[in-house]
Amino acid sequence: MVKRVVHLIFLTILLLQHSCMEWDYGYVEEFDTSSSREGLFICNEGNFQYGNATLSYYDPATRSVENEIFYRANAMKLGDVVQSMTIRDGIGWVVVNNSHVVFAIDINTFKEVGRITNLTSPRYIHFISDEKAYITQVWDNRIFIVNPKRYAITGYIEVPGMTMENGSTEQIVQLGKYLYVNCWSYQNRLLKIDTETDQIVGELEVGIQPTSLVMDCNNKLWTITDGGYEDSPYGHEAPSLYRINAETFTIEKQFAFELGDRPSEVQLNGAGDKIYWLNDDVWEMDVNADQAPERPFLPYNGTLYYGLTVCPRTGDVYIADAIDYSQQGMVYRYSRSRELIDSFYVGITPGAFCWK
Repeated sequence: MVKRVVHLIFLTILLLQHSCMEWDYGYVEEFDTSSSREGLFICNEGNFQYGNATLSYYDPATRSVENEIFYRANAMKLGDVVQSMTIRDGIGWVVVNNSHVVFAIDINTFKEVGRITNLTSPRYIHFISDEKAYITQVWDNRIFIVNPKRYAITGYIEVPGMTMENGSTEQIVQLGKYLYVNCWSYQNRLLKIDTETDQIVGELEVGIQPTSLVMDCNNKLWTITDGGYEDSPYGHEAPSLYRINAETFTIEKQFAFELGDRPSEVQLNGAGDKIYWLNDDVWEMDVNADQAPERPFLPYNGTLYYGLTVCPRTGDVYIADAIDYSQQGMVYRYSRSRELIDSFYVGITPGAFCWK
């Protein structure tokens, strides 16, 4: 009888240990990248509703990559679909779209220092000050106003003419006290927001579904539209690249693509005098150009280019290759002279970059 009791106790302990192991996501690892001159974070979206989003970190000087750094530094998963990342004062703000959360992490140790929760479906975060930031959303007609110090939602900016079903505010750039935001999903507008009053003070109509937004060295906005898709209830048209005067909030130049093209990912170099985008190939153009280039900067290689960034210091071009959305993606690093410097595996569906 005593042996049986001891045996049952032993089995219970084993079961408890096994149960704990099922919920133990892993051991915490220690990182310290404070000595790195620069570093590149890669946001790997993962698959929608699979909860397999990850964060990678690349050191350009040593050509070394660390994958799943959030998981390894915090012993917990990042969540479902990491959309973007922004750095401010040594803190990285990682926006996890379908987990309705923005994590704040130390950019050297990768450890979590806080989080903003109860968001609808966050896309990008932009800081106005230490105590005020905006977070754009998809499937919501509101831009959330938050206090980053308290990790708290403090208000909203409601976008007129937008519903919860077709609502989408995306990337944000700033000139003086004004912010500019592109509205993407079933939308065709850019918004101008006064950060002192939190009011929308201007709207500019462009083509169907502007996907990204940057501001060059001349204070000109650049956005690129995807044109929607065939049989879309919102319409289908040839996409375009737009140059916009931010001060007058008017279109200066429109560069048209062919119907069926899918351009995306407008990016700038460090000086802000050249723009880059994806349209199968990688394209480069001077911001003062009057016509689009005839030849690509880097030709299409038969795979799935999904993300793009340019090193602000060296001008090296980094391309995220999603391959097939199910296996580990790759990042290719090219020099200004179009030579392949490095390539490395990251997580599933790499889409966004953030420079440290």
